[in-house]
Amino acid sequence: MHGTRTSTWTRRGLAAAAAAGSLLTVLTSASSASAAAVTADARLDGSKVVCTSKKPGLAPTLSHDIADALDGRKGASALAVYDRHTGTHCEFRAGSRFDSASVVKVTVLGALLRQAQEAHRALTPQEVRLTTAMITKSDNASTDALWHRLGPAAVRHFLALAGMRDTVPGQGGSWGLTQITAADQLTLMQLLTTDNTVLTRASRGYALDLMHRVAPDQRWGVPAGAPASVSVHVKNGWLPRTAGGWRVHSVGTFTDNGHDYGMAVLSTGSRTMGDGVATVESAARVVHRDLQG
Repeated sequence: MHGTRTSTWTRRGLAAAAAAGSLLTVLTSASSASAAAVTADARLDGSKVVCTSKKPGLAPTLSHDIADALDGRKGASALAVYDRHTGTHCEFRAGSRFDSASVVKVTVLGALLRQAQEAHRALTPQEVRLTTAMITKSDNASTDALWHRLGPAAVRHFLALAGMRDTVPGQGGSWGLTQITAADQLTLMQLLTTDNTVLTRASRGYALDLMHRVAPDQRWGVPAGAPASVSVHVKNGWLPRTAGGWRVHSVGTFTDNGHDYGMAVLSTGSRTMGDGVATVESAARVVHRDLQG
């Protein structure tokens, strides 16, 4: 159970100064672009929420608001956030491992796309059907088929190329017990939203399109509180286990209209799935709010 925080931070950032004239606007923009990043932290349950940002006032705001959002929640959680426009990054227990549940399906998709790239081929019609069902409906049978088709070597190959060094594939057919971290999941979200040598633009576009088209009843989690102007790409996972309660996770990216950020929120030990969803969404709402502020 999350412990009680030692203090509560109540300020909500700095007031914006009015800019007058085009020259001042240019100078202000140049100054912001070259501003040094500031790091701030807030204690939570013996750990720290640590945020770094080039936007004045954002690092302390985010770190304390995330800590407030997770304070008192049942079980354990972890979080990682990036925002390219403000040079922001936040972590809370981002290196802790969790049973993946269905969020690993984005990794399975990435491994398949990489395998197809290396073979210089397009996905087959069957692979298109399987990947679409796996991501948009979180279909387990489709994931089983792709997991066995790929094999552990192909999954590990993709993880190595992607720099997801702390992710450990589940044994045999147990893809849902893959061990993941919030940091590695954020690495994957960043991989999908920037040019890189691992996945082509076409592969990234395919993955993001599927994550944008998830079934309406699965659009909970990190999209909570997202502005209506962004394009949401999300994948969730949920898994009840006899020991340790529910695992409830959500990862996603938010782009378009001047936005380019993403987050991963993982949780375990919730008594019900609803409790886990509430934990994830509580953190997501303050991240969206503060990044738009």
